[in-house]
Amino acid sequence: MRVALLQYPIVWTDISANLFQTQSRLAAIAGKADVALLPEMFTTGFCVRRPELAESVNGKTLTCLKRWAKDYDIAIAGSFMAKENGCFFNRGFFVRPDGTTDFVDKRHLYATGGEADFFTAGERRVISEYKGVRFCLQICYDLRFPVWTRNKSGNDYDILLYSALWPDVRIAAWDVLVPARGIENQCYVAGVNCVGNDGIGLHYNGHSVAYDTRLNRLVSFDDDEEGTKIADFNVEKLRYFREVLPLWKDNDGFEFTTVH
Repeated sequence: MRVALLQYPIVWTDISANLFQTQSRLAAIAGKADVALLPEMFTTGFCVRRPELAESVNGKTLTCLKRWAKDYDIAIAGSFMAKENGCFFNRGFFVRPDGTTDFVDKRHLYATGGEADFFTAGERRVISEYKGVRFCLQICYDLRFPVWTRNKSGNDYDILLYSALWPDVRIAAWDVLVPARGIENQCYVAGVNCVGNDGIGLHYNGHSVAYDTRLNRLVSFDDDEEGTKIADFNVEKLRYFREVLPLWKDNDGFEFTTVH
């Protein structure tokens, strides 16, 4: 399973410009990858209290994503600013070439950045299957909360994906937490961040990365490096490793609950 990590600058609040540049990057990897992972809120950057930028799932962004997935024969994952029934969401997507799409709303909203005042938190975790491989897509700040990520008994997923906008002032935490989530969940993990400056003075230096369960780094980016790199995950090897060393059997049992 080949997962492409697309690390690049996002044009602040300019949906059309971001869609244009994303298409060119996806076209360049047609036939080379099975899944493309985009940064969080790839059409706008991490901006809140901008309701005019939010779209429905039938809007321009998802229409383009479905067309590109079909044209380039690649599944596409990431997040965008969504609106539904009067509420706003930082909504993750997993779009397949046949047009079928899974959505998952960001569970943990970054209150310090005003996200919790504007978006509604997600209440369910979604596992997306594609080409016989199971993916768990999570969004940025979700990385800090391992219970929400836990690969429960039976191993719910094979590859953990993080779509993020993680500023350089906190990049040390990203560098530690991404591989940690892969180790504790006995899965492959890939995390994509952007590079460049946003409209509120934050700088992003990337550090997109992919790991296997043995802490082998399969793909990495230098500081502020722009580009696309492809991680080749051997899922059969992962499943064999889980049989030989079934760590998941020793997990603590728990139930996910949502408190209103």
